[in-house]
Amino acid sequence: MTRLSLVARSLPLIAAAVLMAACGGGDPTGPGGGTVTPPPPPPPTPFSVPAISREFRGMWIATVANIDWPSRTGLTAAQQQAELGLLLDAAQQAGLNAVILQVRAAGDALYPSSLEPWSRVFSGTQGGDPGYDPLAFAVQQARLRGLELHAWFNPFRAGNLSDTLRLAPSHFAVRRPDLVRKCGQLWFDPGEPAVHDQAIAVVRDVVERYNVDAVHIDDFFYPYPDTCTNFPDSATYRRYTQGGGALSLADWRRDNVNRFVQRLYTTVHDASPLAKVGVSPFGIWRPGNPAGITGLDAYTTIYADSRRWLQSGWVDYFAPQLYWSIASTGQSFPALLNWWGQQNTLRRHLWPGLASYRIGTGTSPYAAGEIPSQIALTRDAAANAGGATGSILYNGSSVKNNLGGFATTLASGLYAGGAIPPASTWLDANAPATPTLTVAPGASTLAVSMASNSNDTWWYLLRWRATGTWRQRLVPSVQGAVDIPAAGVDGVVLNAVDRVGNASADAVWRP
Repeated sequence: MTRLSLVARSLPLIAAAVLMAACGGGDPTGPGGGTVTPPPPPPPTPFSVPAISREFRGMWIATVANIDWPSRTGLTAAQQQAELGLLLDAAQQAGLNAVILQVRAAGDALYPSSLEPWSRVFSGTQGGDPGYDPLAFAVQQARLRGLELHAWFNPFRAGNLSDTLRLAPSHFAVRRPDLVRKCGQLWFDPGEPAVHDQAIAVVRDVVERYNVDAVHIDDFFYPYPDTCTNFPDSATYRRYTQGGGALSLADWRRDNVNRFVQRLYTTVHDASPLAKVGVSPFGIWRPGNPAGITGLDAYTTIYADSRRWLQSGWVDYFAPQLYWSIASTGQSFPALLNWWGQQNTLRRHLWPGLASYRIGTGTSPYAAGEIPSQIALTRDAAANAGGATGSILYNGSSVKNNLGGFATTLASGLYAGGAIPPASTWLDANAPATPTLTVAPGASTLAVSMASNSNDTWWYLLRWRATGTWRQRLVPSVQGAVDIPAAGVDGVVLNAVDRVGNASADAVWRP
């Protein structure tokens, strides 16, 4: 073999050796014989657990006159339950975390009661049994969807004038006609102690029998002047003055309402110390408060001194009905929102009511962007002492029907990511113990097991990060296991949450 042929045959071997060295497969020494350090692996994505997002996101479900639910009388129990499920689904899908269900509209009951007859909204006849317990069903279904359920009562409304001959024998107006006043509608006289006693007994009965998260009353105290201009309570007032009472008629009426609100607060917390009490009054306390505000004077016409209730601590949350637009002049939404925050001297929850039912409807309809814009303003107000930390939408049908697409806008924007209600620390400030978290990876899901280490756990807040995005789910404490999608998950966090919203320290799992 010639020298030239030896060189030619060696060239491929030399080239391969050079290539191996270039790829790290050759001599691991560098110039001067030192060791070449391979490049470090990329650093792991930092795993920092975010603070729990808190905001009250509520929705009223009106049952009176079949406004929201059930949609009409005569539905079967299965149809009623399906309709309620759709409303709760709509709330969950929009990113809400609470529903406020009307359970006593006019001296009647949405649940089996020994004190008052069944509401006519089910069968069309007052006293007609729907064949199941709608309130128990609602509580269960709301909790399965991570929604608080607040029971909404009307303490003084007794019915329509046309109801006089249609009331069930067990209706309080039939049993005690001496307590009823006719003025536009049928009213239980707020000046009668027996009227207070009946309404308070009804509320206590519900709080003791059902795990409702709160008790709620709205703006009906004495009737509005558009339906009644001269409430016929002269005999009641005369009996008061003959007994030595010295208040004027107007002050006496306000005192009747004040005493009821205070007694409601005391009674609810006596029966269930951790159930919240909420009031949703007319949105204007008095014209001129703040400057430039005009409209109905609720203080002098329906005798509602709502600012006093807030400043006396007779509420856990306060939801003034701010059913006007941002652009309104005489009833400016931003001005009223900020003014109520300034009145909130005890720093109770301020969750204004928003008129989502007005989107695209009525004589002065809202544009679809009005409600999201109002919610954005409430968030801005949260930075101020006493400012709003949530809001409530009226009504459930507007959310279910997604008027103008506003519910979709909330779900994909302001309400994306989820939130739990703010804690009511004046009721209880002790956080639950950290729960036990176990995660078992599967082919496409993670099996999450949760165990409480506290007797006061009401919810589990489950959060996980998937491909860099945090997601969450609120799970009832009676449910100890859930599955979540496994794709891209690099961490799971669990908190125990008690009935008033206090959260435990984080329990963390990393794959």
